[in-house]
Amino acid sequence: MSLGAKNENVVWHSGKVSYEARCSVLKQQGLVVWFTGLSGSGKSTIAVELEKMLNEAGKAVYLLDGDNIRCGINSDLGFSDEDRNENIRRISEIAALFQDAGLITLVSFISPFRKMRQFARERAGEGNFIEVYVNTDFETCMQRDPKGLYKKEISHFTGKDSAYEEPSDPEIILDTVEHTAVECARQVYDEICRRKSIGL
Repeated sequence: MSLGAKNENVVWHSGKVSYEARCSVLKQQGLVVWFTGLSGSGKSTIAVELEKMLNEAGKAVYLLDGDNIRCGINSDLGFSDEDRNENIRRISEIAALFQDAGLITLVSFISPFRKMRQFARERAGEGNFIEVYVNTDFETCMQRDPKGLYKKEISHFTGKDSAYEEPSDPEIILDTVEHTAVECARQVYDEICRRKSIGL
Protein backbone atom coordinates (compact mmCIF):
# COMPACT_ATOMS: atom_id res chain seq x y z
CA MET A 1 0.00 0.00 0.00
CA SER A 2 1.54 3.25 -1.09
CA LEU A 3 0.50 6.51 0.53
CA GLY A 4 1.68 8.56 -2.41
CA ALA A 5 -0.18 9.45 -5.60
CA LYS A 6 0.07 6.89 -8.41
CA ASN A 7 0.61 9.63 -10.98
CA GLU A 8 3.79 11.70 -10.56
CA ASN A 9 1.93 14.71 -11.96
CA VAL A 10 -0.48 14.68 -9.01
CA VAL A 11 0.83 16.84 -6.16
CA TRP A 12 -0.69 17.63 -2.77
CA HIS A 13 -1.58 21.34 -2.55
CA SER A 14 -1.54 23.14 0.77
CA GLY A 15 -3.82 26.13 1.27
CA LYS A 16 -3.32 29.30 3.29
CA VAL A 17 -5.24 28.01 6.31
CA SER A 18 -3.17 25.82 8.63
CA TYR A 19 -4.34 22.87 10.68
CA GLU A 20 -3.74 24.99 13.80
CA ALA A 21 -5.95 27.75 12.41
CA ARG A 22 -8.79 25.33 11.73
CA CYS A 23 -8.50 23.89 15.22
CA SER A 24 -8.52 27.40 16.68
CA VAL A 25 -11.87 28.15 15.07
CA LEU A 26 -13.36 24.88 16.35
CA LYS A 27 -11.63 25.14 19.76
CA GLN A 28 -10.57 21.50 19.52
CA GLN A 29 -8.07 19.31 17.76
CA GLY A 30 -8.86 16.66 15.20
CA LEU A 31 -9.10 13.06 16.35
CA VAL A 32 -10.06 9.70 14.85
CA VAL A 33 -11.84 7.27 17.17
CA TRP A 34 -11.91 3.89 15.42
CA PHE A 35 -14.43 1.29 16.64
CA THR A 36 -13.73 -2.29 15.58
CA GLY A 37 -15.47 -5.56 16.44
CA LEU A 38 -17.73 -8.25 15.05
CA SER A 39 -21.10 -7.56 13.46
CA GLY A 40 -23.59 -7.14 16.30
CA SER A 41 -20.90 -6.32 18.86
CA GLY A 42 -22.38 -2.89 19.56
CA LYS A 43 -19.96 -0.65 17.65
CA SER A 44 -22.53 1.58 15.96
CA THR A 45 -24.82 1.76 19.01
CA ILE A 46 -21.95 2.97 21.19
CA ALA A 47 -20.65 5.35 18.54
CA VAL A 48 -24.12 6.93 18.21
CA GLU A 49 -24.24 7.52 21.98
CA LEU A 50 -20.73 8.98 21.94
CA GLU A 51 -21.57 11.29 19.04
CA LYS A 52 -24.52 12.61 21.05
CA MET A 53 -22.35 13.18 24.14
CA LEU A 54 -19.71 15.07 22.18
CA ASN A 55 -22.28 17.15 20.33
CA GLU A 56 -23.95 18.11 23.59
CA ALA A 57 -20.51 19.15 24.89
CA GLY A 58 -20.29 21.58 21.98
CA LYS A 59 -17.79 19.61 19.92
CA ALA A 60 -17.64 19.29 16.14
CA VAL A 61 -18.08 15.54 15.66
CA TYR A 62 -19.10 13.28 12.79
CA LEU A 63 -19.86 9.56 12.68
CA LEU A 64 -18.75 7.45 9.72
CA ASP A 65 -20.70 4.19 9.88
CA GLY A 66 -19.84 1.12 7.83
CA ASP A 67 -23.34 0.51 6.45
CA ASN A 68 -23.85 4.18 5.61
CA ILE A 69 -20.56 4.38 3.72
CA ARG A 70 -21.40 1.23 1.76
CA CYS A 71 -24.66 2.91 0.68
CA GLY A 72 -22.65 5.57 -1.12
CA ILE A 73 -18.93 6.00 -1.70
CA ASN A 74 -18.17 2.29 -1.19
CA SER A 75 -21.30 0.90 -2.83
CA ASP A 76 -19.16 -0.65 -5.58
CA LEU A 77 -17.32 -2.93 -3.14
CA GLY A 78 -18.15 -6.50 -2.15
CA PHE A 79 -16.92 -8.51 0.82
CA SER A 80 -13.87 -10.33 -0.47
CA ASP A 81 -10.68 -9.71 1.51
CA GLU A 82 -9.47 -7.42 -1.27
CA ASP A 83 -12.69 -5.38 -1.23
CA ARG A 84 -12.69 -5.22 2.58
CA ASN A 85 -9.17 -3.80 2.47
CA GLU A 86 -10.19 -1.23 -0.13
CA ASN A 87 -13.24 -0.36 1.98
CA ILE A 88 -11.00 0.43 4.94
CA ARG A 89 -8.38 2.18 2.81
CA ARG A 90 -10.97 4.64 1.50
CA ILE A 91 -12.51 5.33 4.89
CA SER A 92 -9.04 5.77 6.40
CA GLU A 93 -8.31 8.50 3.88
CA ILE A 94 -11.66 10.19 4.56
CA ALA A 95 -11.17 9.99 8.32
CA ALA A 96 -7.68 11.47 7.97
CA LEU A 97 -9.08 14.41 5.99
CA PHE A 98 -11.79 14.97 8.62
CA GLN A 99 -9.11 14.85 11.32
CA ASP A 100 -7.06 17.42 9.41
CA ALA A 101 -10.19 19.60 9.25
CA GLY A 102 -10.25 19.54 13.07
CA LEU A 103 -13.23 17.24 13.53
CA ILE A 104 -13.56 14.47 16.08
CA THR A 105 -14.34 11.62 13.70
CA LEU A 106 -15.97 8.44 14.94
CA VAL A 107 -15.45 5.45 12.65
CA SER A 108 -17.57 2.32 13.13
CA PHE A 109 -16.39 -0.50 10.86
CA ILE A 110 -15.77 -4.19 11.47
CA SER A 111 -12.32 -3.62 9.91
CA PRO A 112 -11.23 -7.24 10.46
CA PHE A 113 -7.56 -6.98 9.49
CA ARG A 114 -4.84 -5.52 11.72
CA LYS A 115 -2.77 -4.20 8.82
CA MET A 116 -5.64 -2.00 7.64
CA ARG A 117 -6.34 -0.68 11.13
CA GLN A 118 -2.64 0.15 11.35
CA PHE A 119 -2.94 1.89 7.99
CA ALA A 120 -5.81 3.98 9.39
CA ARG A 121 -3.71 4.87 12.43
CA GLU A 122 -0.79 5.96 10.28
CA ARG A 123 -2.99 8.10 8.05
CA ALA A 124 -4.49 9.89 11.06
CA GLY A 125 -1.04 10.57 12.45
CA GLU A 126 0.69 9.96 15.75
CA GLY A 127 -1.44 10.91 18.74
CA ASN A 128 -4.54 11.50 16.60
CA PHE A 129 -6.00 7.98 16.75
CA ILE A 130 -7.85 5.94 19.38
CA GLU A 131 -8.55 2.30 18.58
CA VAL A 132 -11.62 1.02 20.43
CA TYR A 133 -12.11 -2.74 20.47
CA VAL A 134 -15.73 -3.66 21.14
CA ASN A 135 -14.92 -7.07 22.57
CA THR A 136 -18.19 -8.97 22.27
CA ASP A 137 -17.88 -12.72 21.79
CA PHE A 138 -19.21 -14.46 18.68
CA GLU A 139 -22.00 -16.27 20.52
CA THR A 140 -23.37 -13.04 22.00
CA CYS A 141 -23.25 -11.34 18.60
CA MET A 142 -25.16 -14.28 17.13
CA GLN A 143 -27.81 -14.04 19.84
CA ARG A 144 -28.24 -10.30 19.31
CA ASP A 145 -28.11 -10.45 15.51
CA PRO A 146 -29.79 -7.02 15.12
CA LYS A 147 -29.70 -7.19 11.31
CA GLY A 148 -30.53 -10.88 11.03
CA LEU A 149 -27.22 -11.50 9.26
CA TYR A 150 -26.11 -14.51 11.27
CA LYS A 151 -29.25 -16.39 10.26
CA LYS A 152 -28.52 -15.90 6.57
CA GLU A 153 -26.12 -17.96 4.48
CA ILE A 154 -23.72 -15.13 3.67
CA SER A 155 -20.33 -15.96 2.20
CA HIS A 156 -17.23 -14.15 3.51
CA PHE A 157 -19.05 -13.37 6.76
CA THR A 158 -16.63 -12.12 9.40
CA GLY A 159 -16.35 -14.46 12.36
CA LYS A 160 -17.86 -17.41 10.47
CA ASP A 161 -15.96 -18.10 7.25
CA SER A 162 -13.90 -14.90 7.11
CA ALA A 163 -11.27 -14.08 9.70
CA TYR A 164 -11.41 -11.35 12.33
CA GLU A 165 -8.02 -10.40 13.74
CA GLU A 166 -8.43 -9.03 17.25
CA PRO A 167 -6.53 -5.82 18.04
CA SER A 168 -3.17 -6.51 19.69
CA ASP A 169 -2.89 -3.26 21.62
CA PRO A 170 -6.01 -1.07 21.43
CA GLU A 171 -6.29 2.07 23.52
CA ILE A 172 -9.71 0.97 24.81
CA ILE A 173 -11.44 -2.40 25.21
CA LEU A 174 -15.20 -2.32 25.79
CA ASP A 175 -17.30 -5.06 27.38
CA THR A 176 -20.87 -4.78 26.12
CA VAL A 177 -22.05 -7.77 28.12
CA GLU A 178 -21.29 -6.21 31.49
CA HIS A 179 -21.90 -2.57 30.50
CA THR A 180 -24.61 -0.67 28.64
CA ALA A 181 -23.96 1.24 25.42
CA VAL A 182 -24.16 4.54 27.32
CA GLU A 183 -21.62 3.31 29.90
CA CYS A 184 -19.29 2.19 27.13
CA ALA A 185 -19.68 5.51 25.33
CA ARG A 186 -18.86 7.33 28.56
CA GLN A 187 -15.67 5.28 28.87
CA VAL A 188 -14.54 6.47 25.45
CA TYR A 189 -15.68 10.02 26.19
CA ASP A 190 -13.55 10.03 29.34
CA GLU A 191 -10.52 8.91 27.34
CA ILE A 192 -11.07 11.76 24.88
CA CYS A 193 -11.31 14.17 27.82
CA ARG A 194 -8.12 12.78 29.25
CA ARG A 195 -6.33 13.93 26.14
CA LYS A 196 -6.12 17.56 27.20
CA SER A 197 -5.33 18.72 23.67
CA ILE A 198 -8.95 17.98 22.71
CA GLY A 199 -10.09 20.66 25.13
CA LEU A 200 -13.21 19.04 26.58
